[in-house]
Amino acid sequence: MNKFAEISASNNTDELMPHSIEAEQQLLGGLLNNNDLYYSLEDKVDPEHFYDPVHSRIFEIISTRIKDGKLASAVTVNTFLTEDEGLKELGGSSYLAQLMAGSVASSAIKDYSKLVYDLAIRRELIILGQEISSRAQSIKVDEQPEEQIILAEQNLYKIGDSGKSETGFKSFLKALGEAVQVANAAHHRDGNLAGISTGFIDLDKKMGGLHSSDLIILAGRPSMGKTSLATNIAYNIAKSFKKNDNADGTSETAEIPSEQIRRGDMTESEFRRFVEAAKSIESSPLFIDDTPALTIAQLASRARRLKRTHGLDALIIDYLQLVRAGSSRDNRVNEISEITQGLKAIAKELNIPVIALSQLSRQVENRDDKRPQLADLRESGSIEQDADVVLFVYREEYYKEREKPSDHDLEKMAIWQEEMDRLHGRAELILGKQRHGPIGTVELSFEGKYTRFGNLVKPWQQ
Repeated sequence: MNKFAEISASNNTDELMPHSIEAEQQLLGGLLNNNDLYYSLEDKVDPEHFYDPVHSRIFEIISTRIKDGKLASAVTVNTFLTEDEGLKELGGSSYLAQLMAGSVASSAIKDYSKLVYDLAIRRELIILGQEISSRAQSIKVDEQPEEQIILAEQNLYKIGDSGKSETGFKSFLKALGEAVQVANAAHHRDGNLAGISTGFIDLDKKMGGLHSSDLIILAGRPSMGKTSLATNIAYNIAKSFKKNDNADGTSETAEIPSEQIRRGDMTESEFRRFVEAAKSIESSPLFIDDTPALTIAQLASRARRLKRTHGLDALIIDYLQLVRAGSSRDNRVNEISEITQGLKAIAKELNIPVIALSQLSRQVENRDDKRPQLADLRESGSIEQDADVVLFVYREEYYKEREKPSDHDLEKMAIWQEEMDRLHGRAELILGKQRHGPIGTVELSFEGKYTRFGNLVKPWQQ
């Protein structure tokens, strides 16, 4: 087979680029001998991964014929390349026959496939490095290089992620098979969830957990507890992914009002509990970036970097209206549309659920029933359209508290107090939209002074 290494099928004079003509020949010869081996390549090798352009064209024909259920042999492939000048220089049909005759055992074809792919990635890295260097040298002194950094990171991520996910059309049979796999995984997972658990039992039952590639909007008026709920979900996710989790939930049982923590107004015993709470979560896989006014491109870049360096299972944005669009837009609705589309793109690209907190318009306050609706989303058109799930946080207790009657009206005061007792410590999570599931409302417990949501214990569970 060494004789193949002496046959240069390349028209590229840049011999510095990493490549292996022999590996390409072995791969092509193996496929021509046994078409069934094509399905062991896992769709990772494409024509553009071949260094030699003639080999690239040969592989494209082999791939097309096999996918069409037709035989790919030296004879059938040659019929498509009779006018190919590059193949003629190598001997035409005799070169294809040599590929078949010189191929080694079929068990090695995956190794050759991986080598061809790895060398192609190395060439892409070299080309990207050259492009980065060229752009950096041509940038004007008064221009900011930040956009170039973002572009470089984006291209680098694409190279690193190539071959890991399949794009384009898929047969219904393949899609059905993937759906069965998801259902099977959910069936064998604790709680029978297809997605990541939020830690809230009733919500998980409604949604099946947080699903990869979903954009989830968590909206509410001020003081409803959006950030607290998102933080609770983040911590619950972190606990579920934390390895060797010995924490007994100390952070949840420290029970120190948040305003005391902010003021530092704690007794010695409270401070000790606070330190223990911090220790219990210090090794949790939680990462926080509080850089203000990030553009959607910057946000995507940082998310890619985090996924590449530490892994990333979910992303929470607090909050959507603070993110900036990449281009300057006079129309705020169009700007929000660019942001929501960008967040959905991040969810799909990184294959993670993205939770974005959102404000609601003031028109909620003008209604007797202040439960949020989809129309209450600020700049709501694109948010509602791009979101897979829309959740509203609502605490009736907050509004009822502001309707306190005069102390002199004992009858009204008694009715009001009865209502306050009924509503105290309760919150509603309204599922206003769910692209692949039912809508509805779930109840949660809420402890305001600890900014903590929890599972509501039903009377029949006590």
